[in-house]
Amino acid sequence: MLLLIMAILVSCGEESIPKPKAYLSLEYPAQGYNVLGVERPYVFEIGQNTSIKELPYKWLKVMYPKLKASVDITYRPVNENLRELFIEAEKLVLEHTVKADNISWRDFSNTENKVYGKLCQIEGNAASQIQFHATDSSRHFIKGSLFFYAKPNYDSVYPAVEYIKEDMVRMMESLKWKD
Repeated sequence: MLLLIMAILVSCGEESIPKPKAYLSLEYPAQGYNVLGVERPYVFEIGQNTSIKELPYKWLKVMYPKLKASVDITYRPVNENLRELFIEAEKLVLEHTVKADNISWRDFSNTENKVYGKLCQIEGNAASQIQFHATDSSRHFIKGSLFFYAKPNYDSVYPAVEYIKEDMVRMMESLKWKD
């Protein structure tokens, strides 16, 4: 009898229920922007939480140390080779089709600053989820590619991709050529 009473007392308690599905809640700092402070034939705004690594050939690496990511900026002067530069930029995007679930393109045009280009988002476990290229059609060509320093797992990096994508759009929107 005593065992039966103890079993009833011990078994009475809060009913366990499965936890509901939820999304990972990541908080990213509000982004403020500064004008790029290195000497290049171009200038644009970068996030305050980034650092810059200058590279040869007027290239840059905009680094996101806390996210273990970077936006690699390559610059090429246009010397009657604009078509080849476009083909090369789009070829680099299309190389990701093996791992991509979807590739979407968005045209960009800022006639006031003579900046014309495309932003490309690559969904899936590709090496680079966002890329853009921009030109003035006569003298300058720039390309930006987002890379993470980890094996790509799109579900895991998606929030960071969306955060950095805002910065990359800001780079394109604020891009100006120096003559």
